[in-house]
Amino acid sequence: MDWLGLNFISELPAGGQLILQCSYSPLLVLLAYVVASAASFTALNLAERVGHAERRGARLMWRWVGAFCLAGGIWSMHFIGMLAFQAPVPIHYDLPTTAASLLIVFIAALLAMHTLGHEHLRPSQYLLAALCIGLGIAAMHYSGMAAIRSPASQYYQPWLFALSILIAISTSLIALLLALYFRNGDGFFHQMLKYLASLVMGAAIVSMHFTGMWSLNLVAPLGTPLQLQPAENSLQLGLTIGLIALLIIASGLSAAWADRKLESKERDLVRVNALLSQLDHARASLQQAAHYDALTDLLNRRGFNQVFAEKLQEHIQCNEALAVMFLDIDHFKRINDSLGHDAGDEMLKVVAERIRSTVRDHDVIARLGGDEFCILVSLRSGDEARQLAHRVMEKMKDPIALFGRSLVMTTSIGISLLPEDGQTCEELLKHADLALYQSKGSGRNNLHFFSAHLKSKVSLELQLEEELHDALLKDNGLQLYYQPILDLHSGQLSKLEALVRWHHPQHGLLSPDRFIGIAEANGFIAELDAWVLRRACHDLKLLGETGFAELKIAVNCSALNLGRDELVQEVQDALLSTGVQPRRLELEVTENALMGNINRAAELLQQLRSLGVSLSIDDFGTGYSSLAYLRRLPLDTLKIDRSFVQDIPEFQQGMDIVQAIIGMAHTLKLKVVAEGVETPQQLEFLREHGCDFIQGYLLSRPLPLPVLRDLLHRFSTTPMSA
Repeated sequence: MDWLGLNFISELPAGGQLILQCSYSPLLVLLAYVVASAASFTALNLAERVGHAERRGARLMWRWVGAFCLAGGIWSMHFIGMLAFQAPVPIHYDLPTTAASLLIVFIAALLAMHTLGHEHLRPSQYLLAALCIGLGIAAMHYSGMAAIRSPASQYYQPWLFALSILIAISTSLIALLLALYFRNGDGFFHQMLKYLASLVMGAAIVSMHFTGMWSLNLVAPLGTPLQLQPAENSLQLGLTIGLIALLIIASGLSAAWADRKLESKERDLVRVNALLSQLDHARASLQQAAHYDALTDLLNRRGFNQVFAEKLQEHIQCNEALAVMFLDIDHFKRINDSLGHDAGDEMLKVVAERIRSTVRDHDVIARLGGDEFCILVSLRSGDEARQLAHRVMEKMKDPIALFGRSLVMTTSIGISLLPEDGQTCEELLKHADLALYQSKGSGRNNLHFFSAHLKSKVSLELQLEEELHDALLKDNGLQLYYQPILDLHSGQLSKLEALVRWHHPQHGLLSPDRFIGIAEANGFIAELDAWVLRRACHDLKLLGETGFAELKIAVNCSALNLGRDELVQEVQDALLSTGVQPRRLELEVTENALMGNINRAAELLQQLRSLGVSLSIDDFGTGYSSLAYLRRLPLDTLKIDRSFVQDIPEFQQGMDIVQAIIGMAHTLKLKVVAEGVETPQQLEFLREHGCDFIQGYLLSRPLPLPVLRDLLHRFSTTPMSA
């Protein structure tokens, strides 16, 4: 068999010289193996790109790039392997035949990449593809051998020739299977396996080439001079081809890596856009749900406030009247208490439907919470709001069938009008609410408009607000009174509680319950607390200078002020400005103020404790504190609310509660102060059960500082017997 001058099954000629002195350049053999391994690694990576590319054009591009890199790598390996071959006869290469060999291996590589583009093929299809690719690689090898121009003729041993073709087909099948295996996977271990597989594939490709070379016998005519050719040119050319091949392969790898990163970012961007779209839909749904009451399908408070603001602006611009009607169900709590909350919910649905059926289409209805509803009514006549309110009240009196019972409910209504009763949403709502409470206070099942009496009451509140703010700014009229706290162990007055009073020029001495609420509602409770703190520290300094250096003062901290980050700095400034030792100051916070935001409160109290200030929980027993949370707080003292102390000794249950609180506080390493102690019997009971401190009218009413000094001197000379 003779093909392109190659003899595969012909016997060696009788008249000729068999060339046996052939050798290989180890460096070029190693380079051929490196190029083959690099081409294998590139093929595996580009097979991943073909499998993962989402666009058809991208898959087609990566098939061609992969085919080019794989073909270039295998052909370069073959050519470098040929350059590594050193024989004692001159060897040259025919360029067209060499180019033809490159074209053959490119077609085989393109077939390989095309096969890898299909994720699911039958085993027979893989075998057929491996057969075609292997034969293509073998054809490339032997066409490259046919490009040799030399005085010697090429004869091949048939069984080694067949073995080289079998190796080429087997290598092709293994390469296809490995590429499919490595298409899906990620991570360090996956990458290491890919490197190992590339080395194995490179060895298989090189072994095919050198098996073919092993089968080669060169026979030169008799008389041909035999002399081993110099290897310098072959080495230089081989290194150049190897470098070019590796650069091309590296470019393909770089392009694949960059495309993978870009595709990953594109997928991430698509996912982000999808999440953003879902988030927008969710936000829209939440916003819709946030504006409507789930139970009655009426506007809720947030939705109502938005609609009210728009409607108010329209009526002011058009100079039209508007009525705000507040209504709630009389004695609605009885329904929840007697029939349960499910019955209460059904009642609210019925009430909502009755209101909706009574008012006009353009009127606005909202459920603001609980059993409280609000209606905005555009008025054409002055008596229209009253007529609508009466219709609603009459409609409510119809019997309601609820859980097998027939109930008759009534409603109370309060009404404020634009523009008479206010120009803002807040004013109109507040005034309608005041009118509602007036209706409930006058016997329920009634309606009231915001009246002149209520106006004067509101005006008084506004006046007190302005004057209190002015008193704070000018430090005029506010004064601290102090109620002594007795240490039952030593019999000494060891602490004072600072209580603010307001000497009003018209209304006389006002207690805190008359103006603290005004300060909290109008946003300057922090200023009032800061004033009390500074004045208490100032008075504490004066008391220290007059012989009471160990006396402590407890200052109340409002719930609203407890959430302010500036509180710690204000306490520190007050102590530094007066030179008072932090241990002489105690801050009192109420139970409900602590539990309102336990995590924030714990953090803030810890910062205060780090200053050296003592901390006390006030009005204990009236709130909803959890003992699990209470033990986490850095507290020093617990104050039992006066409502429990007043039950002593008349009510055993109250006495048991006080005794339990004392035991619990001592378990938590807290000192106990009992408030509101007014009788010797209460004092004796508390002393007997281990209470640490007491305060109340039994000792003294709250006193201004000048009067307080006399009391302190009396107790310092004559302590109360323990």
